[in-house]
Amino acid sequence: MATPHLTIVGLGSGDPDQLTLGVWRRLQAAERIYVRTAQHPAMSMLQENNIAYTSFDTLYEQHESFPDVYKAIAEALIAEAKSTSSETLIYAVPGHPMVAERTIQLLREQCPEAGIALQIIGGESFLDQAFVSLGIDPIEGFALLDAAELQPSLLQPQLHTLIGQVYDAFTASDVKLALMERYPDDYEVVVGHALGVASEQQIIRVPLYELDRTPGYGNLSLIWVPRSDDASLRNRSFERLHEIVSILRSPEGCPWDQEQTHQSIRKNFIEELYEALEAIDNDDPDGMQEEFGDVILQVMLHSQMEEETGAFSVYDVIQSLNEKLIFRHPHVFGDLDASNSQEALGNWEQMKAEEKRMKGTDADRKSVLDGIPPDLPALMKAYKLQKKAAKVGFDWDELGPVLDKIEEELAELREAIASQSEEEQASELGDLLFAVVNASRFIHADPEEALSRTNKKFRNRFAYIEEQLRIRGKQFDQTDLTEMDRWWEEAKHHF
Repeated sequence: MATPHLTIVGLGSGDPDQLTLGVWRRLQAAERIYVRTAQHPAMSMLQENNIAYTSFDTLYEQHESFPDVYKAIAEALIAEAKSTSSETLIYAVPGHPMVAERTIQLLREQCPEAGIALQIIGGESFLDQAFVSLGIDPIEGFALLDAAELQPSLLQPQLHTLIGQVYDAFTASDVKLALMERYPDDYEVVVGHALGVASEQQIIRVPLYELDRTPGYGNLSLIWVPRSDDASLRNRSFERLHEIVSILRSPEGCPWDQEQTHQSIRKNFIEELYEALEAIDNDDPDGMQEEFGDVILQVMLHSQMEEETGAFSVYDVIQSLNEKLIFRHPHVFGDLDASNSQEALGNWEQMKAEEKRMKGTDADRKSVLDGIPPDLPALMKAYKLQKKAAKVGFDWDELGPVLDKIEEELAELREAIASQSEEEQASELGDLLFAVVNASRFIHADPEEALSRTNKKFRNRFAYIEEQLRIRGKQFDQTDLTEMDRWWEEAKHHF
């Protein structure tokens, strides 16, 4: 029995004159021809020469998505190839079979498994006409992207960008939104309709914001975003940030940045973190945007220092983070389930422990209390110490004894204040604070955040007192505690 055979040919990008002689001869000799769509100018050649064909246009109406259509086309062709002994079964597609033709990729994957011999014969693609009609030299660098899967992360302004499969204004709108993530709203882009088809070709230049207001989108439409050497267009990219920091640290860069070490800017890292937290507490979006950038800069500088020694780069940092996030979220990227945040946290802790086991880091720790950064604020460190101790059973079962411990420590502080040294008094105060932190765990309140909220509340209430003094034209030396306490009580109704 003869091996089933399927030949795929390209019909060119539009104008019938773009059909290659080899493809035309195949079409003339074919016993059976299938075309992905009859909505293509080259079909006129088949019609004028009475060459019969069957199109798959009806499948576009029967299925809800393009992937389903392409899958159905591949299945139909494989079934047809298996059922016929003809070696002249042809499947014709617009343009070049290997350019933006998902059905061809499916056939290349499935035909060998089905025992079907597959032959692919090229044709002029829409890229050829784009280069000619738009005047693009691809050696300058270009990217071909699919409008249906366009993501801002794929865009590189230093390359010519051709976006195909722009079937309608809705798709053009999605493309516009993606482009606006990397380009100014008024950046000039080019819409090309039926490039290479003399009677239908249109080339329209529009500002980006008008991209989806331009009529005429269809099967033969594309969008060209011209390349630019304007460095500011890359300012929304991580690569540009890495480049800038590298330049600052280079011999041709900034003398101050060149001199810095991990230790010299260590305090900057801490300061920037606290400024970011202040912006968060103030619910200040503009402040957050700026302060988050300052925090990222610290990461970039420290990573650049290590890159200069060959230890690692910031891309290694990102890789490690991505791998950690995927590994610790098996309920998202794996097979485990998590129906609520507690189950998700349990998965995180489980995978974190497994990660440490695989790395062998647990073996380096002599105490269950190891692994807490020494420079954490004291309240936060106390909270973490108690949590670690609680994991091995060193903890009360309920809140009552915790509150009793606070009263006990308060009594000891009173006693120390009455009869002991300042050093002993400070020690007892520390015990009291530690006991209060323990209570915070039992009521599920982070002590650092709780105290931060109280600090903010105190500032607001004290500012109310200052405002009342200002209204009355007074200074602090012109009032007393009784009057200030009255205003303080009033402030409680506001803050």
